[in-house]
Amino acid sequence: MSGYIDAHVHVWPGGAGTPPFTPADLFAHTRPQGVARVVLIQPGSCRFDNSYMLEAIRQHPGVFSGVAVADLAAPGLPDRMRALRAQGVRGFRITPGQAPGTWLNTEDMRSLWRAAAELRMAVCPLVNPDALPALDRMCARHPETAVVIDHLARIGADGVVRDADVRLLCGLARHARVHVKLSAFYALGRKQPPYTDLLPLLRLVLESYGPRRLMWATDAPYQTQGVHRYADSLALVRDRLPGVSAEDRDWLLGRTAERVFFAD
Repeated sequence: MSGYIDAHVHVWPGGAGTPPFTPADLFAHTRPQGVARVVLIQPGSCRFDNSYMLEAIRQHPGVFSGVAVADLAAPGLPDRMRALRAQGVRGFRITPGQAPGTWLNTEDMRSLWRAAAELRMAVCPLVNPDALPALDRMCARHPETAVVIDHLARIGADGVVRDADVRLLCGLARHARVHVKLSAFYALGRKQPPYTDLLPLLRLVLESYGPRRLMWATDAPYQTQGVHRYADSLALVRDRLPGVSAEDRDWLLGRTAERVFFAD
């Protein structure tokens, strides 16, 4: 593998009091750490306007892949997904907020899952642990759809890593095409570098999924703010996760993300 892959980063142009975080800003963090490729995630503030992310992909061929946000209610969803795939998008972010009260139980959502399987694209849920049972049922209905769960399902976001939440996340490993991002360490558990309090959680998830269904990511720029440094996120998986072979570490730090988000 030539360089690491960060499987979850946001870039945006800034505005309305928000400073920009451009590809150039990102490279200042990634390149010194040996990160060669990045999966760009459409930020929630941009909603369905994926244009800034798509332009970054276009300007840096081979460096970026993308996860877009689609307007599920607009007509022609499969065709729009196909068009985005042609521009470097390999996944679609979904959240409970896209259909409050029903979320996964809509025909529009089911259409997205079916089209993702046909187009060899991933569905990327941003969820809390309480959404995992419904997600489990959806994965059972759509076993051919690749799924990548963001940020360890936000287990420990309130400061407490609960055994019941860990069991829910590990239980989804029974679905062969479910993957998990080891990411957003700045926001989980004690929320303090070097994040070693999260190692027991990482070990349990690794035992359940294996390295070929897990991928490291930062959630930059958030992982670069305050006491948090980009390098600390990488170091937790690269240097502090015990009992992991060099080959397994290659999968965690790039090969899984490469297979899911960069393969044609």
